[in-house]
Amino acid sequence: MKLSDFDYQLPKELIAQYPLKSRDSCRLLVIERSSQKIYHDKFYNILKYLPKNSCLILNDSRVIPARLLGRREKTGGRVEVLVLNQVDSSNTFNALINPLKKIKIDERIIFNGSKIYCQLIDAKQKIVRFNCDILKHLKEIGQIPLPPYIKRVPENLDKEYYQTVYAKCNGSIASPTAGLHFTNELLSKIKETEIKIASLTLHVNYATFNPVKEEDITRHKMYCEEFRVTRGTVKIIQEAKESSRKIIAVGTTSCRVLETISNIEVDKLNNSIYQGSTNLFIYPGYKFKLTDGIITNFHFPKTTLFMLVCAFAGGDLIMKAYQEAIAKKYRFYSYGDAMLII
Repeated sequence: MKLSDFDYQLPKELIAQYPLKSRDSCRLLVIERSSQKIYHDKFYNILKYLPKNSCLILNDSRVIPARLLGRREKTGGRVEVLVLNQVDSSNTFNALINPLKKIKIDERIIFNGSKIYCQLIDAKQKIVRFNCDILKHLKEIGQIPLPPYIKRVPENLDKEYYQTVYAKCNGSIASPTAGLHFTNELLSKIKETEIKIASLTLHVNYATFNPVKEEDITRHKMYCEEFRVTRGTVKIIQEAKESSRKIIAVGTTSCRVLETISNIEVDKLNNSIYQGSTNLFIYPGYKFKLTDGIITNFHFPKTTLFMLVCAFAGGDLIMKAYQEAIAKKYRFYSYGDAMLII
């Protein structure tokens, strides 16, 4: 499969720059795989389309303010550091640094009036070391790491709207955006039905948005992301499968965890909490084992996220849906509209 097979053209004005004030008032495009039909509605009407007695799986990871704005100690030049995963216990992290090429090994990048600084110790692996436990200071000096296609600086509203209403486990550097459309009221309405809701945690990291550069996509290297699943959620998933209830993943992150644990021995999953990591790369040809439906946003072309939904619904149907969404001027990407694939 070629990378070019997963490309499409999107007018820039359709990239949502701000969230809607009412989360669940976004538009909803519904893809029915069995009939190949496409429907258009509002997200607050999603109960009309969710299979009866189905099970929603949410990712309850919370975005941390991992974007740091600093200065080079000697030149004063501005530097942006996006803190990724911790490498070891000595305040050492993988990080995205801009501009990386200008930074020298051991050069100090200072934050918060020089009280906090980091030093580049490995340019190839993009590793920095802080002079303190930076995770304890992110709330004080960090910003919400909005994606680069949102062409503005983070604002106070992003602290609320770039988190799902059910987020509780700190650790993501990007929001599991499919869940942004749910309100507490909508979740309560869903709970009043026979649909069950369960949570798992996958901390979104660089693996999710690492660009695919190989023209042969099967050669793309997927980095690991940490996840955890409670015994209660595993039990709900097992009971759903045993009773032929449909499992609906809220987001590609939830989907990847579901498909990862489908290959893990049941005895291991029966621990009170199962913790692991996944580098599962899902692209067309993959056979889904636990996922029966996906709630998702519209994804950037040539990304692993777009490839996943193509694998689930078929590339031709997804392309048709995206072109229809573009024609109807849907809002795209993180703060954009939603899609349900069943």
